[in-house]
Amino acid sequence: MNRLLAGGLLLVASALAAPALAQTAKPTVVLVHGAFADSSSWNGVIAVLERDGYSVVAAPNPLRGVRADADVVSDLVKSIKGPVVLVGHSYGGSVISEAAEGASNVRALVYVAAFAPDTGETALGLTGKFPGSTLAPTLAPPVRLTNGGNDLYILQARFHDQFAADLPLAEARLMAAGQRPVAEAALGEASTAPAWKHIPSWFVYGDKDRNIPPVALKFMADRAQSRGTLVVKGASHVVMVSNAAAVAGLIEKAAAAAR
Repeated sequence: MNRLLAGGLLLVASALAAPALAQTAKPTVVLVHGAFADSSSWNGVIAVLERDGYSVVAAPNPLRGVRADADVVSDLVKSIKGPVVLVGHSYGGSVISEAAEGASNVRALVYVAAFAPDTGETALGLTGKFPGSTLAPTLAPPVRLTNGGNDLYILQARFHDQFAADLPLAEARLMAAGQRPVAEAALGEASTAPAWKHIPSWFVYGDKDRNIPPVALKFMADRAQSRGTLVVKGASHVVMVSNAAAVAGLIEKAAAAAR
């Protein structure tokens, strides 16, 4: 009888503890890179998050179109069991806004020097809405695609000053050589599902961003009623590379709130 009683008490204790464990489990962080970058741009952030016990996936972003790219990310997110914090850089912000719509396990959005468009808005439109971007003159001649579209790159000689001015020149040169092109049409594709309207969001960006004007980033953060906005002094458009610890820290704040 004593053994039976002890066994029963153990089962009851386990059942009571299980929900508590589930509630404290850390969400998976899904990172989505933007135009002219790739998943390696998250390496520093990944190192911090994994050290702190988070599961992390750097999602492939085809950079072909907002809806098509969002479908790729959405499929990945739906395959993950448990809560997800979805993080996007630059154009990747437009992608996560779409991908999170209808994904019941996305509990928080983090915009890293990223677009957070409203319905009908485009990356190009938001960039041009405010003064300050110097991207256009640094683009290489478009690469014509067999489907009739264009791929856009930043001129390698201009990449450091335009995209990553706060990084060592040697590191920026490697990034320039390995940059992923974005389809020109993707930057002009309108958003249809701004998930930031109903999913809590956080924002981080540098005050020396030359791709997306800092005033535009502030506008989008304020409009989304950001739960926390971090402006990194002197940081370029690749704030997640130059200030990985700060960006990871903000992601962790979002993750803590998402539990």
